[in-house]
Amino acid sequence: MTDTLQPAELTAALTPEAIVRVQEGVATSQNPAVRQCIAIDLAELSAIAQGTADRRVSGGIRRWVMRRFIKACFRVRIENPEHIPTEPNVLTANHLSHLDPFLLLAFCPPTPYYYILGDARTLYNKRWKRWLIGWAGGVIPLERWWKEEMAVMAAADNGQDDLKPLAAAIREHVPNGSSIQQMRQIDQAVQSLLARGDGVMLFPEGRLGEREGHMHALRRGTVLYAMRSGVPIYPVAIIGTKILYFRKQITLRFGPAVHVPHQTRPKRVAIDAALAELEQAFQALLPSHYQEPQGPQPLRHWLNRLFW
Repeated sequence: MTDTLQPAELTAALTPEAIVRVQEGVATSQNPAVRQCIAIDLAELSAIAQGTADRRVSGGIRRWVMRRFIKACFRVRIENPEHIPTEPNVLTANHLSHLDPFLLLAFCPPTPYYYILGDARTLYNKRWKRWLIGWAGGVIPLERWWKEEMAVMAAADNGQDDLKPLAAAIREHVPNGSSIQQMRQIDQAVQSLLARGDGVMLFPEGRLGEREGHMHALRRGTVLYAMRSGVPIYPVAIIGTKILYFRKQITLRFGPAVHVPHQTRPKRVAIDAALAELEQAFQALLPSHYQEPQGPQPLRHWLNRLFW
């Protein structure tokens, strides 16, 4: 499902950097290696939904590799470790960088085994990501238009001729996220994973946040998965990943579980109440006045590009 952007968001999204990101995103969508990774992931989702065991590395080994990888670049502080979940759950976090899922996998227990529900192109847009995630498994890929892509198409439709070729390429080569069959496939796989004792990791904003301590409106799917499966939602605040540099301290602040009613066909009132409770839980965890640390920022450009 795609977002609906307001006029101010459309204007803000059309920076030169955003145009470059869209161009790279369209190229990624056509990359045969990326298409192959997505096809493999979707085939495994079908196997999961049918009750067949899927390809994945040991949770302990995956965490060990991810942790060594993260610790080589950053310092990580864990707050409220008593709230780290050990039961099947929907793990939710604010989203500031494409480092975030690797960070969570590095510092969450190997059980339950987490599957990342995330944007396919940002998970597979770099060769090292394709190798690492392809080795580890545990990915639920979403294909959808980005907010920058919607801004490009809207501007082209409103007469900005220089963006029309790029808008046409988006419509031709990038899935918009409206495939009912694929969404049903993902939903069935998520229910199967939670039923067998695994966990699902997702970012309920549906896109990267603009700044530390701030979140976009949360998507309804976050609570729908939990309500249909009867599992709790655990919120995690990620602090410090909007700007990355070598040896920067990053914080993972875990919050208590948000328990939602178990409903196979959730009612709108219950969904809205659960979303409101989850939003309040995040507000209690996120910093109200984040200050970026002062001092040198070694390897800033390289690390931010690495985790783009």
